[in-house]
Amino acid sequence: MVSKSVRVEKDSLGELELPKDALYGVQTQRATINFPISGLRPWQAFIWSMAEIKKAAANVNRDLDLLDEKHAKAIIQAASEVIDGKWNEQFVVDPFQAGAGTSHNMNVNEVIANRATLLLGGQLGEYLVHPNDHVNMAQSTNDTIPTAIRLGCLWRLDEMLSVLEELASVLDSKSLEFDEIVKSGRTHLQDAVPIRLGQEFGAYSKAISRDIDRIRRSAEGLRRLGIGGTAVGSGLNAHQEYHVRMVAALSQSTGLELYQSDNLFESMQSLADAADFSASIRTLGLTLIRIANDFRLLSSGPSTGLDEISFPAVQPGSSIMPGKVNPVMAEMLNQAMFHIFGCDTTVAMATQAGQLELNVMMPVIAHNLFEMMQLTIGAVKAFTNRAVKGVKANREKAEGWLAKNAIVVTALNPLIGYSQGSLLVKEALARNIAIKQVALEKAKAGKLRHRDEDRNVGEEEIAAALSDLHRMTEGGIVG
Repeated sequence: MVSKSVRVEKDSLGELELPKDALYGVQTQRATINFPISGLRPWQAFIWSMAEIKKAAANVNRDLDLLDEKHAKAIIQAASEVIDGKWNEQFVVDPFQAGAGTSHNMNVNEVIANRATLLLGGQLGEYLVHPNDHVNMAQSTNDTIPTAIRLGCLWRLDEMLSVLEELASVLDSKSLEFDEIVKSGRTHLQDAVPIRLGQEFGAYSKAISRDIDRIRRSAEGLRRLGIGGTAVGSGLNAHQEYHVRMVAALSQSTGLELYQSDNLFESMQSLADAADFSASIRTLGLTLIRIANDFRLLSSGPSTGLDEISFPAVQPGSSIMPGKVNPVMAEMLNQAMFHIFGCDTTVAMATQAGQLELNVMMPVIAHNLFEMMQLTIGAVKAFTNRAVKGVKANREKAEGWLAKNAIVVTALNPLIGYSQGSLLVKEALARNIAIKQVALEKAKAGKLRHRDEDRNVGEEEIAAALSDLHRMTEGGIVG
């Protein structure tokens, strides 16, 4: 006897019980039984993009006189409700599922078919609107899933770019705020010639801007849709006008700029566009980790480190050491980007794992791309708002370190040359005094010779060359 809490549906493999009130059907239920893998659900981007495809297909097939108005209207309304997030809890297939994404496609087909059936006065499981014959008309998992991957990434593209643009803007504002602070440059983590703190932050801003350009460029490839290729790219069971009309319908309904594929077979076989987009986010991650690590170095201490900048204190830094404050937002950003690298590696491995007419690894590509975007948006937004906007400069500490930096002797190269400068640095470090003091002593004693002229270098020349460290940050030949 069937429990009142379940209903029975039948597919080509036989009958199966599923929750009585579930909008999904038997094929979805089989997937939940087969793939209890991660406990994760599909990202909203994957649900939204698939529902947009089903809605567009209903419109196009109706206009081509392949789907009657009654069925089309019910599918369009049901799909619209899914697009609005009304039935998110009904999408239950684990991201780690059968190849190609048939289970996710059928989850969407069944939810929309059952909801459309209810709209027409039917009962759940009765399928007055059939998940395959009507909702999936002129489609295959093989062309809907790669199209959904592209649409889902483009759906959040502007959101991700705006978050990155905000970070670049805040860094640029900090570059102006810190522009008059002259500090010791460091190469190889060793003392180098002076740089302004504002110049460092300006470089961070520009690096993020370049990554934005890379991401925007790679996203262009995602705009090329292969919908209409159906099973292998030939378009079997789809109207000859279906592909062109679907791209136009999706462009109109999503507000995205989308293009027709110039080779549907390639669009079925290759996920290179997805890998390219993933790689651009990975490159951004490299930049963000570098910046976060610089921030951690610059804020180190405060008593025993560089302490040239400080973060807002957002939480206590230790359960045992009172008063300790850590650069937690930079640490968070690093961890998020490390995870993104793992996602990108998965996308890359899955991209090359396709064979012949289809890449069956699309579910894991979709899941990781959407996760990368979510992590980027969340982590960068938090880092910008909770760390970068509140960064303060410690001018006294920065200028104090610079005063001890013997490498400013580089400004004397046009006067005394590299070899004499090296000797001055060795003596300054050995005596633990400023390079200027050593150079003035040598000049006063007549022990510094001009690099190119047959004469001694005077104290006035030394003082002039080393008096304006700010000038040293502007390039050119000092003095």
